[in-house]
Amino acid sequence: MNFEVTILGSGAALPTSNRNPTAQYVSCNDRHILIDCGEGTQVQLRKYHVHIQKINHILISHLHGDHFFGLVGFLSSMHLLGRDKGLTIYGPEELEQIIRLQLEVGGARLGFELNFVALNGKENRLLFEDKIIEIWTFPLSHRIPTNGFLIKEKPRDRKLNAELFEEAGLSLTLIPKLKQGIDVELDSGEVIYADEYTYPAKPSRSYGYCSDTIYDERIVAYVKHVNLLYHEATFLDDKLDRAKQTFHSTASQAASIAKQAEVGKLLLGHLSARYDNSLKHFEEASAVFKNVRVVEDGETYLI
Repeated sequence: MNFEVTILGSGAALPTSNRNPTAQYVSCNDRHILIDCGEGTQVQLRKYHVHIQKINHILISHLHGDHFFGLVGFLSSMHLLGRDKGLTIYGPEELEQIIRLQLEVGGARLGFELNFVALNGKENRLLFEDKIIEIWTFPLSHRIPTNGFLIKEKPRDRKLNAELFEEAGLSLTLIPKLKQGIDVELDSGEVIYADEYTYPAKPSRSYGYCSDTIYDERIVAYVKHVNLLYHEATFLDDKLDRAKQTFHSTASQAASIAKQAEVGKLLLGHLSARYDNSLKHFEEASAVFKNVRVVEDGETYLI
């Protein structure tokens, strides 16, 4: 039951030799999700040994180029590699027109269906769910409508104490309810208690993704208590005025959100190309929130 995040791109609008534009790959219990798709994402996927055909959900936070310019090339490569399974793309309403026009002008006909789900950057709503995970969107505050994302496991079933259950000679039909934590009363009147015949379920895990945004404490409610939080940190505090002008955040501001939300761990990314290294980002953030890491391309984080 793996849940991990691979950083494909950790830079801001201007790529550097060390940092590609924003993109992340999330693998959660055999669900495979791409978050943002900056230029060169498909190359990064190959470089870091991600099987691109496994991806079936793509989340695009907003329509600044460093978050989606790699999408058409990525889709084209999927086609050339023989993909025939449909793909769902969640992003701003205009994204569908942009992508379909690019494909049409280039004479490309994909061998798989594209399903677009429009986001408006204003809502906190459920985008996808199955029996294991949920994907949510929530609003961020940037120069154009921008979406944050929350990926979380659904509550797990309790684990059956098989040895004790077998010794008691109980009917197998009781197992589903017991694993859900439901006590069962037998026809005889005897009550079979779930906490006696099962072990507590492992806690569900969660990942919050805050793309480009100015410092906004409204974010806290959407990512409260997540195990792992990614928050953009384009600037340091000496560029606070620049951060406000461009609707971005500083490292210490991202740390403040993490502290208020009481998250398990904070990842910082989307660093401006003006910075040669991430040391100052780490220092400023860790003064506010201790469990912090400034990400680098190619790193994978287990949740």
